[in-house]
Amino acid sequence: MTSIEWPWQYNFPPFFTIQPNEETRKRQLEAWRNLVLEYHRSTRQYVLDVREAEKSPLFNNASINRKLSSEGILAVLETLQRSRNAEPINKEKTRWYVYWNTLAEWGALVYGWAQDSGLTNSVCTFYEIINTPDQEFTGMEMGVLVKALKTLEGENKAELIMFDGNNGVKFF
Repeated sequence: MTSIEWPWQYNFPPFFTIQPNEETRKRQLEAWRNLVLEYHRSTRQYVLDVREAEKSPLFNNASINRKLSSEGILAVLETLQRSRNAEPINKEKTRWYVYWNTLAEWGALVYGWAQDSGLTNSVCTFYEIINTPDQEFTGMEMGVLVKALKTLEGENKAELIMFDGNNGVKFF
């Protein structure tokens, strides 16, 4: 796991309390958005469980004895959702996908790799894609990959092939 460089706000106790002033709250939530994206990028995590997040170093700064409440975490996640950097996995909104690249950006990265690798007009399994070495999408959560590939499908750049546990994609 890569170490993260915490922003100055992380050591500022009021950062861990959602601020009542609208303009201050807007800047605070944007700072949280950036921090969550950088944390997930550096730790290569695609899923955030709200219950576990309350105990994680991301939302719990033990050195100043401050943590963001579950309501605060949800406010941050909703901010990420508005920028298309997160979406709930379940109806209860206790588990979320976090995208440090938007789904369209992930799709473009995978498609660029397919083009550079000469894989257009051929089929790749999802396993092959997420196990390609030295790519930003290496190790990607399968659910995120499917969503990213669906953006390509919507652009007529790919077709998903999913049947009997055989999952792949044909790039055009």
